[in-house]
Amino acid sequence: MSPRLMPATEPRPLTGRFVLISLLTFFGVIIGVNMVMARLAVSTFGGVETESSYKAGLAFRGEEQAAERQAERHWRVEARIADLGGGGRSIIVTARDASGAPLAGLDADARLSHPTDARRDVPVALTDLGGGMFRATIDAPKGAWDFVIDLSQGGTRLFRSKNRVQLP
Repeated sequence: MSPRLMPATEPRPLTGRFVLISLLTFFGVIIGVNMVMARLAVSTFGGVETESSYKAGLAFRGEEQAAERQAERHWRVEARIADLGGGGRSIIVTARDASGAPLAGLDADARLSHPTDARRDVPVALTDLGGGMFRATIDAPKGAWDFVIDLSQGGTRLFRSKNRVQLP
């Protein structure tokens, strides 16, 4: 049995039309994938900690001095977060001076900041109960959060605390 040889077929000619369609298809796929990836990157990243690192750097010395003044006050600020069920949480913040006396006349502001996605931050509207106590009820899902408390008087921040908390 001898092998059969097939006659050679004429190769398809490389035309300008084929080259144009190939180039347009190739670059169209590349541009399309880049557009999809850019859209996904922009729409899913919400973790910007600082809008302008330059401005944050300029304000750093003031933040450092505020932290030194805060440490000199020796205030004791405690927060308790209790689970109310169904995602509800009760937050109680108590503020006392160095001698243990309740701090009065302060404005309290707090928030639960998500560590990786600023869009998930939960503002905490604290109500002054008097005697250095503040209370809020919020809805927050379980997980790791940064609990930030600011105490101010007359628009000047006197105390800031930022602690990582785990909500069950």
